[in-house]
Order: sequence, then C-alpha cells, then structure tokens
Amino acid sequence: MAARPRRLGRLAAVVAGVVAVMAGITASSPPRIVVVAMQLNLCDSGIAGCFTGRAVARAAALIKAYAPDVVTVNEVCRDDVTMLRAAFPDPSAVRSAFQPVPDRRTGLATRCRDGQEYGIGVLMRSAGTATVHTGVFPAQDPADPEKRVWLCLTADRYAACTTHLSDHDSGVAASQRAYLLGAVVSSLPQPVVVGGDFNLRRLDGVPAGLVTSTDGGLQYVLATQATVLRAERLDTAGTTDHPGLLVTLSVWS
Repeated sequence: MAARPRRLGRLAAVVAGVVAVMAGITASSPPRIVVVAMQLNLCDSGIAGCFTGRAVARAAALIKAYAPDVVTVNEVCRDDVTMLRAAFPDPSAVRSAFQPVPDRRTGLATRCRDGQEYGIGVLMRSAGTATVHTGVFPAQDPADPEKRVWLCLTADRYAACTTHLSDHDSGVAASQRAYLLGAVVSSLPQPVVVGGDFNLRRLDGVPAGLVTSTDGGLQYVLATQATVLRAERLDTAGTTDHPGLLVTLSVWS
C-alpha cells in the first residue's frame, strides 16, 4: 500500500520535531514521551448510508502502517474494537474499552444491523493495567435516538478519551464538548489525549492548556500537557465518509 513513503516522511518530521523539543528541555523540565494518536469514524453500524462494510479492514491496515499509541474510534460495533486490537504489533500490550450508546427509545444499547452493540472505543498501548471511565452527557438532543456518551482509559503515563457528539444540533454538540473538556478532562490527574468526531466545524472556548488538531472537518485530537509535532489526514479509501486523523504529540508525562 502507499502508506510506507508517507510513514517515512512522518517519522522524519517526528524526529526533527523531537530534536527541536529536546533542545529546549533542561534538567528541571518534566519528562516527555512521544504519543501518536489516530482518530477514526468508521460508520460501521450497517444502518447509516455511509456504511460500506470495509472500514474496519481499512482501519486495521492504517494501524499496521502507522503503529499508533492511541486509537480512538466512533460509530463502531463491539467486535470491531477486538479486530482493531489484533492489528497492533503486540495486541497483548494493548488495553481497550468499548462503550455502547444508549437508545433513548428503549433504554437499552443501540444496536448495529448485525445485532451487536453500537458505540465508541479506545485502544492504547500500555504495559500495565488501565481503568475505564465513562458517562452520558447531561445535554442531549431530544430528537436524536442516540444518547451521546464519552469514554476514557487511564493507564500508567497518560489517559485517552473519545466521544461522538450530537450530529443534529450544533448547540447541543457544543454543550457536550464543553462538558467533556471541562468536567471530564479536568478530573483526570494526568496528561489526557482526546480524539473524536465532535460534529463541529470550529471549537470555541477551548480551555487554556489544551492543544488542538483537526482534519479540517469535524474530527479533532486534543491533548493536555503536550505540544503537537505533526498532524495529517489519512486516506480511508472511500470505506467511510470521514478521513482518518493522525497526530504526533510530545507529552509531559
């Protein structure tokens, strides 16, 4: 596949960025790690018109090509997260979590066309254990059968979170974004990397201290205690209606 030259270019840019960052570090500076985060919306419910049935395989190929440390995924079925975990070089060193989206009409989980639970997921490379944090946003669009949720994993050196915000009402999506970045992210006592489809063309009122990258559309990667070394869109080859977003971060750990 054509990803290898881009990967070499990305690695060269990352090395240059790390050298620049390291040049400014003194003995008293906090330690840093490089974290590569990948955000994907796979439209894999089987219900929406953007479904192709090929997005998970494409996502697995991107994981193999770019070897990210964190993958945040939206609009997936439960088994999709298991399949994506298997795409990492060492799946045993990957922690993952899936959060189903409640259906307000039934009070149960929203279902994919094949009957699996539908929702969002986080995968992160970590040698230790990870703790799951999740919740339902206080603000919801009453016209939307999906009750929007957030999901975070905290591991040994940082936390990773994802969400898929309301796509019917930008005001509700903005309220959900404010809650995530305010109440949720601020409650986690370590650096936090957030990836998600926010369904917002712009982010207003982002708290101080968060760095932001976007695919130029609706998806974002944000982080606390970090600087952005590189951000790029990834070609999902028509398997979903969103590109991928790959962001390389230098994180104070």
